[in-house]
Amino acid sequence: MAGGRRGPNRTSYCRNPLCETGAAGSAGHSTSSSVTSVRSRTRSGSGTGLSSPPLATQTVIPLRHCKIPELPVERSILFELQLFFCHLIALFVHYINIYKTVWWYPPSHPPSHTSLNFHLIDFNVLAVTTIILARRLIGAIVKEVKEASHTGKVSLPRSIFLVVARFAVLTGTGWSLCRSIIHLFRTHSLLNLLFLCYPFGMYVPFLQLNCDFRKTGLFSHVANIGPRDTGEAGSKGKDYLSVLKETWKQHTRQMYSTEAMPTHACCLSPDLIRNEVEYLKMDFNWRMKEVLVSSMLSAYYVAFVPVWFVKSTQYYDKRWSCELFLLVSISTSVILMQHLLPARYCDLLHKAAAHLGCWQKVDPALCSNVLQHQWTEECTWPQGVLVKHSKNVYKAVGHYNVAVPSDVSHFRFHFFFSKPLRVLNILILLEGAVIFYQLYSLIASEKWHQTISLALILFSNYYAFFKLLRDRLVLGKAYSYAASRESDQKLN
Repeated sequence: MAGGRRGPNRTSYCRNPLCETGAAGSAGHSTSSSVTSVRSRTRSGSGTGLSSPPLATQTVIPLRHCKIPELPVERSILFELQLFFCHLIALFVHYINIYKTVWWYPPSHPPSHTSLNFHLIDFNVLAVTTIILARRLIGAIVKEVKEASHTGKVSLPRSIFLVVARFAVLTGTGWSLCRSIIHLFRTHSLLNLLFLCYPFGMYVPFLQLNCDFRKTGLFSHVANIGPRDTGEAGSKGKDYLSVLKETWKQHTRQMYSTEAMPTHACCLSPDLIRNEVEYLKMDFNWRMKEVLVSSMLSAYYVAFVPVWFVKSTQYYDKRWSCELFLLVSISTSVILMQHLLPARYCDLLHKAAAHLGCWQKVDPALCSNVLQHQWTEECTWPQGVLVKHSKNVYKAVGHYNVAVPSDVSHFRFHFFFSKPLRVLNILILLEGAVIFYQLYSLIASEKWHQTISLALILFSNYYAFFKLLRDRLVLGKAYSYAASRESDQKLN
């Protein structure tokens, strides 16, 4: 009908989204296949509920990242001192559980003048356990002394004092460890010594898993990581000593280096965004491995090692030892994650997830009459677009969508970090559940040693819970203010 409104069965011409030369910082990326002369098969009575308008009518809104306030971060040596103090408390209460006495009885029934059977305690095992629990604190002290001696001009007396302090810490630790191990070799069987050193046999293979040691540094700039570099890890075999050396090097760099915190490139090139996400995934996985290994190692030496070296005639509460293992492992994991995943780092992951985007798989039968495009890796796809990839149909979810639709790791990355407070909320719920369980156990406990143990462990969890709540309140206000401001700008 002349002059009338055209129906939906018209031919619409689409252009590549953000792929022109010089668009959005991707001048070096040119498309190989253009989406042109695409016939829109959308019918007004389809009833599928899905719609994919032409790309020419859509625009990708530039991302505006929220600026969060600078929250106080503890120095490495103070954090390690706090963590070591928590482990010492847990080790002390476990020794109370094992070597407790009925000290309130009269001296004649039975004869006991102290609250613990100190003559039954193997102090060599205690010394080795304490040194292993203090390994992170010793490393932090040595690195602090080393950095203090290399910063600026240091006077001669101060430099001598730093060198002597470093030598005293290393010498005292090494001498105590060697002396205790020699005595353990003389008094215990080989099976007991293997049980004592068992975690270190699993430590290196676990950290070596999926780590790429071909690179000169794990925390190099994101531009140095190629798009397919991360899939070539472990292509060249190495002997055990070289693996041990590289693992310890990466471990110490991750835990104590000031350059451990990555930065956000905030680029719009799809290839660089995916490379940045691969780099951040590798960094995040390494931090999670450190949390898991350190927490299990601490819980192992706090809960299991003292029990293994107990004499067969000594009675102890096995259920409480297993419960202490779980409490120490969960509490250590939360404290380490709070330190290794600070607010600035979680905000960095959130920014990368916002640039990456996400795809939702849809049923091809529900979108047979909807405009679909062939996915290409050079393009930035706007929200709501339907694409074909690997014989499946996906719908763009984020504002920016450069993720590979069939890549599950990209979907997981966007799921965990698309909301900036998700990781912090998980930590708060986990720590709150631990505190609630400890309070319930404290109320229900009838034995004096369990009451003392739970009361002492609760104090360390209270401090960690306080810092988590403080960060949650401050960041919640910051992100809510940014979201309200953005919504007001859209309305205006």
